[in-house]
Amino acid sequence: MARRRLSHPLPVLFLLFIVASANALHFYLDANEKRCFLEEVPSDTVVEGHYRALEWNEAEQKYLDNPNLGILVEVDELETGHNVVRTRGPPDGRFTFTSHDSGDHAVCLSSNYGTNWFTKTHIRLYLDIVVGSTKPDREHDRTHVSELSSKLRDLNQKLEDVRREQQYQREREANFRDLSEITNARAVWYVVAQVVVLIITCAWQLRHLKKFFEDRKI
Repeated sequence: MARRRLSHPLPVLFLLFIVASANALHFYLDANEKRCFLEEVPSDTVVEGHYRALEWNEAEQKYLDNPNLGILVEVDELETGHNVVRTRGPPDGRFTFTSHDSGDHAVCLSSNYGTNWFTKTHIRLYLDIVVGSTKPDREHDRTHVSELSSKLRDLNQKLEDVRREQQYQREREANFRDLSEITNARAVWYVVAQVVVLIITCAWQLRHLKKFFEDRKI
């Protein structure tokens, strides 16, 4: 949201206005005066302004419409000094501009009596500023989408690497399990063979001892 604030006094320019609402204001100026205020605007943002000027009528003692009254609108970027708008319009008109850079913009208004130093008329000027949404940056959007696509590809590649690693670990686990089962089976058969050999050895020794004692008895 744009932030509106008063500008500092400009050379030979007097600055005085009354804020009427958050987005609208009205102020007074003489025929040879220019009034300015600052509007902080983001970059690439559309700003629309609507103004209405009433001129003081001495006969009726009030401010009235004057079709011959013209309003000069000037908008400058303070940081770069770039003039964004310079247009002269009727007493009731509009102006639109798109900010090129973010920052303070000086919006100045004056009447077409500015070159006549002998004119003493007074003007009441209403001004309403509407700061629109930022213009879509399609190039930035495409770049952002490309970056997202690249990140998604990298993420998919990493997920594929993780899947392959998990598959490799499962295969290693299966191989280790098979090797463990084979080793356990061989160990069992080795124990069985040892038991068989031990039984055969015991039987042979018993038979040999029996024969020895039989021979000694005789």
